[in-house]
Amino acid sequence: MSLDQKRARIFGVLYLITFVTSIPAVLLYEPALRHPVAFVAGAGNVNKIYLGALLELLLIIANIGTAVVIVPIMRRQFEGLAIGYVTARIFECTFILVGIVAMLGIATLQQETAGAAEGTVAYTLAAIKDWTFTFGGGGWVVGWGNGLILGYMMYRTGLVPRRVAWLGLIAGPLLIATGTAIMFSGNHPSSTLRGLQGIATVPEFLWELFLGLYCTFKGFRPSSPILRADAREERMPMSASAPA
Repeated sequence: MSLDQKRARIFGVLYLITFVTSIPAVLLYEPALRHPVAFVAGAGNVNKIYLGALLELLLIIANIGTAVVIVPIMRRQFEGLAIGYVTARIFECTFILVGIVAMLGIATLQQETAGAAEGTVAYTLAAIKDWTFTFGGGGWVVGWGNGLILGYMMYRTGLVPRRVAWLGLIAGPLLIATGTAIMFSGNHPSSTLRGLQGIATVPEFLWELFLGLYCTFKGFRPSSPILRADAREERMPMSASAPA
């Protein structure tokens, strides 16, 4: 197996890890986010937050890994966009990290004697977590990074079937548009907007799941021009080729 195909397998496995860490974390956080005041009053299991935080820390590692592992391949054709994809992933993970801190703050409050002040702080922290999801792990930044940037690079390089790469190109604008609309709704969108957001996440969900499964079990398409030997040859810097 070539080095590029090993990278493809790692890329796919890391994408699958993002699924097995992010989805359970959302479920573990849900009681505290739905009723933060009651949670800090002692009605919730604080260990669920700690486990959710651990899963999201692993999610951060996997997220950045998906970008870093394909930079050596993508930079052969899209050096700027490859760096842009890494940057988008880091921005996404920054929002996730802020959300983790907010949830751990709720867990800390649950250990205190809950009063009106603690309840207000818990509600605020839960709102911060909601906003980080809107912009980070489930929304706006993902539309740019995983949707538009990665979708475009995959489409142009043909590392995966181009027809499927359209999922990323469609999902990106949908996530950006719905995330922007929710921002202007004050994170209290109408049922219609929530429904649109749910629909907008479907192409992204399918796109990322496809990348995880396809690259893990099949790797990149060998027919992709970017995998040719001549494409792997790095161009010499101008300074190196200039006469002394």
